[in-house]
Amino acid sequence: MKELQNHNVTLKVPADAEFVDIVRLTLYGIASKWGFSYEEIEDMKVAVAEACNNAVLHAYQGEEKGQMEIRFEMREDGIRISVKDEGASFDYEHKESQAESLHDKSLSEINAGGLGIFMMQALMDEVQVHTESGTEVILTKFLQRNEELA
Repeated sequence: MKELQNHNVTLKVPADAEFVDIVRLTLYGIASKWGFSYEEIEDMKVAVAEACNNAVLHAYQGEEKGQMEIRFEMREDGIRISVKDEGASFDYEHKESQAESLHDKSLSEINAGGLGIFMMQALMDEVQVHTESGTEVILTKFLQRNEELA
């Protein structure tokens, strides 16, 4: 297999909903070239779009819109995607600890907001959130390669 140094792509786009499709298309191109299945790519596109939408909706409230930086890092074992903004941060650990189970709840009892992280966790193999300076969501999907292709 090829050496993986510099197999990273960084995309900077305005934190505007109109640019989320560009991020999704870039992800599709990279992930398909890297060998992910159609279903895995669709899952990743939903998770990445959710991370981008969070930046669009929450990062720059009351401020002039900033940018999102999306970094695609191709690794031996899969892909790591970072969605970073420089907007207002939030206390992720506190939010996560306050989250309650949605089991045994009707749709009318569920708040529309706040499900994004849970959805990303369901679609990706690993999700990390860093909120020191702005917000960075790191999504990892491991590649299930056939031994013949490796």
